[in-house]
Amino acid sequence: MPNPSKPPSDSNQVRRIDSIVAGRNADPFSVLGPHRTAEGWAIRFFLPWADQASVALRGVTVNQLTVPPPVLMEAAKLRPEGFFEAIFPTQQANPPAPSSYKLLGRSHQGETFELYDTYAFPYLLTEFDLHLMGEGRHYDTYTKLGAHPVTVEGVPGVHFAVWAPSARRVSVVGDFNRWDGRVHAMRARGSSGIWELFIPELTEGAVYKYEILGPHGNLLPLKADPYAFRSELRPNTGSIVDSLDHHTWKDNSWLARRAATNWHESPVSIYEVHLGSWRRVPDQGDRWLNYRELADQLIPYVKDLGYSHIELLPIMEHPFDGSWGYQTLGYFAATSRYGCPAEFMEFVDRCHQAGLGVILDWTPAHFPRDAWGLAQFDGTHLYEHSDPRQGAHPDWGTLVYNYGRNEVQNYLISNALFWLDKYHIDGLRVDAVASMLYLDYSRQPGQWIPNQYGGRENLHAIAFLKRLNEVAHGRFPGVLTIAEESTSWPAVSRPTYLGGLGFSFKWNMGWMNDTLKYFSANPVHRKYEHNKLTFSLLYAFTENFLLPFSHDEVVHGKNSLLHKMPGDMWQQFANLRLLYAYQYGHPGKKLLFMGQEIAQRREWSEDRSLDWHLLEHSSHQGVQRLIADLNKLYAARTSLHQVDFDWPGFEWIEANDADNSVFSFLRRAKNSSETLVVVLNATPVVREDYVIGLPQGGFYREILNTNSAQYGGSNVGNLGGIQALALPHLGRPFSLSLTLPPLAALFLLHDRQVS
Repeated sequence: MPNPSKPPSDSNQVRRIDSIVAGRNADPFSVLGPHRTAEGWAIRFFLPWADQASVALRGVTVNQLTVPPPVLMEAAKLRPEGFFEAIFPTQQANPPAPSSYKLLGRSHQGETFELYDTYAFPYLLTEFDLHLMGEGRHYDTYTKLGAHPVTVEGVPGVHFAVWAPSARRVSVVGDFNRWDGRVHAMRARGSSGIWELFIPELTEGAVYKYEILGPHGNLLPLKADPYAFRSELRPNTGSIVDSLDHHTWKDNSWLARRAATNWHESPVSIYEVHLGSWRRVPDQGDRWLNYRELADQLIPYVKDLGYSHIELLPIMEHPFDGSWGYQTLGYFAATSRYGCPAEFMEFVDRCHQAGLGVILDWTPAHFPRDAWGLAQFDGTHLYEHSDPRQGAHPDWGTLVYNYGRNEVQNYLISNALFWLDKYHIDGLRVDAVASMLYLDYSRQPGQWIPNQYGGRENLHAIAFLKRLNEVAHGRFPGVLTIAEESTSWPAVSRPTYLGGLGFSFKWNMGWMNDTLKYFSANPVHRKYEHNKLTFSLLYAFTENFLLPFSHDEVVHGKNSLLHKMPGDMWQQFANLRLLYAYQYGHPGKKLLFMGQEIAQRREWSEDRSLDWHLLEHSSHQGVQRLIADLNKLYAARTSLHQVDFDWPGFEWIEANDADNSVFSFLRRAKNSSETLVVVLNATPVVREDYVIGLPQGGFYREILNTNSAQYGGSNVGNLGGIQALALPHLGRPFSLSLTLPPLAALFLLHDRQVS
């Protein structure tokens, strides 16, 4: 059918067409797609690669006659750059349905094409969605923003939405439109700052970015989607369309148990892992294990060691391997280094089926400056503060989130919930909380801006953390939130209704630092460092503490845990075994970084595998066996985990024997029916007939001795147990006369059944 289109004479229309061709039109739907004219319905489209085009329309009434489908109308080329218009002379009041017509044609290279008209389809986000996002209360924004495969008007495709309030134009670009930002310019949703577009017939796996025209008309570097569910493998930086619908979960029983568990009274023993360096494949170029291989190898290994949880250094997409994931840019994308999203879901699912929880390190404190990321996202300081005294992190060269902006809080809380929801993650360890809480963190006077009351507290960050914990615990019962917070900020792990920040646990950084200082000292000098191990009990119950020996302690010249220990090789191994026993005896949940369970000798590096060949040596096997037995003991004995956060679970027997560098204490369960005695000898001297006082008589079984030969020790001990005598000692009615092995710990269980 011939096309009655004529070159537009309306100067405004001419300018609008010119702006489409130039890529500077902020409202493409006002020009493109179906529009009512005096002659009928005009269908306008812009395809720069098209040499000629036509429109095939089904079910149209032309000149009051219903024409059998399809009507093929030649499109007039109004601009040589590829702007077309076809007019159907019809009196129909409603525009043609989006699925009722297609654009057909031939490219300059002679290729044919047939596609639906993007600009015929309606918007999908509701006014209520936009209102909640603006308020910062739409915690499911990951279901609205980003790229989502959907079907609209019977046509499958992908819906895109992004927040860029200061942009003059936002477009979706990719191979599907030859990376030409003029082709798929998005629709602005009023004052919300949200732009959206449905691209029909686009499929999963498509690589895309956003092309953004900044507030001054400047074209910004192409931006990755802040809500992308999948990203290209570095060094490529494109976002990838993924529905996250390719895994069928089989962990219902685990989720039910998790929700019903009181984790404060349960054993929580965490194995911290960097997936890229736990183990590699040397005969294949030293490549990483993928998610499925990790499930095959890592899960049974951690399970055999008796851990309750695996904690992963950030697996969100990040451009720089050397950041270990802590400089995150793809907050919603599991890194492509080890596979696709469905394969990571399978990894988590298999952890759950094996009885292991999965905790992710999460980095809402800062983000890197990469031009394709969040920095200056729409040409303004959108996610970050504009003033470097607030928006730049002096230690890491990164940018700090503007927690006072509703949409930024919404983005971060939505991200946390996303991992708990879509990936069934069991907990989030929040990195660098101290840097969020203090406006003057690592800043000199004059380099920071006080809050509205003149103080150093970051009130917006505090409100964000409280809300994060309230929403996470409210929506996902049984999940853990863990703060890496290194200061004395009060009530980090107390409920928000009591004035706390609402975290489940807080890393006890003071305990870690004091403990490692003590154990690094030569045993001859430990009498002068005695308070390093006793001081922690002055504050041990002010928070729900977790005791970490993390990745941070075995990098950057700090040595492995083994080589922090003084003395010859025998003493180093004995000290390491004593260190681990002290950690498990002390109140608090437990965390150990990978490799330290086999007494790794070299510092950790993200560029290489752990030194698994060390397990050829009995001394390394012994440490690994000890960790497994400590975890087994910790899980089996309620006295070691049930009352971790209150005084009834702990009592000093003797805290002040600095001259002998001996520590002894009791651990108790809730009903006091189980009493465990822990004695530590921190010198390389066997102490015969060492007497401790006890509140109860009876037989005390020696249930763990770190000097046992199976752990690499010399088998000095108490022949399986010892009877308490009714001889008062230091104010207690009973006493034990023990043989204390050198640089060793004893765990003795009070046996009520033996007289």
